Amino acid sequence: MEKRYTILIVDDKLSITQMLKEYLEEQGFDTLVADNGRNALYTARHHKPDLILLDIMMPQMNGYGFIELYRKESHVPIILLTAKLEEEDKVLGLNLGADDYVTKPFGLAELLARIRAVLRRLDKANLGSEVLRFGDLSLDIKAHRLELAGESIALTPSEFILLRLFMEQPKRVFSRLELLEALQEDDFEGSENTINVHIRNLRRKLEPNPKTPQYIETVFGLGYRFKS
Repeated sequence: MEKRYTILIVDDKLSITQMLKEYLEEQGFDTLVADNGRNALYTARHHKPDLILLDIMMPQMNGYGFIELYRKESHVPIILLTAKLEEEDKVLGLNLGADDYVTKPFGLAELLARIRAVLRRLDKANLGSEVLRFGDLSLDIKAHRLELAGESIALTPSEFILLRLFMEQPKRVFSRLELLEALQEDDFEGSENTINVHIRNLRRKLEPNPKTPQYIETVFGLGYRFKS
């Protein structure tokens, strides 16, 4: 029997949450709803959704505040719903731990494609039982757990997929487009800058000095590779 996923919709506009709730339930998802970041924290902690759709601009606690707190306790994927067009706002969300973003107004078909792509890569991250090791790094595929020198490091699903890809094929140079396709599986067009942000976040978590990386190396003009 196919798994039925639960999606938490977080937006202070009732018209948007109601529209998304009805649409996603028609597509076979279970849904939860919260109208601000504070209520979303309570709902996520008690009901354990599989994915979160998160508005940025909300009263009491905005989307950024929610991510900053929730990422300390969960790696559940988060897709931002943002009306802001500035690149730095999207980058900030990704830096805090979001997996993707959709700019309002958005088409429901596009949003559904992004949701399915994120859930597919989450399922991929949970497949298998092998443990990939390199130096002080140990990546447990089944447990979705990374350890660095024996210390557990929390990764978002996107970061996990990228690190697994690198560790499975060390020394191979991946272009930004290849890495983007690995995350999004050609369901929609995305920004290669998203990859830059995920790589920067990975380095911040893995590298003693992110400016002189020991693990993920930039190959200028080509992309990135895992140093082995």
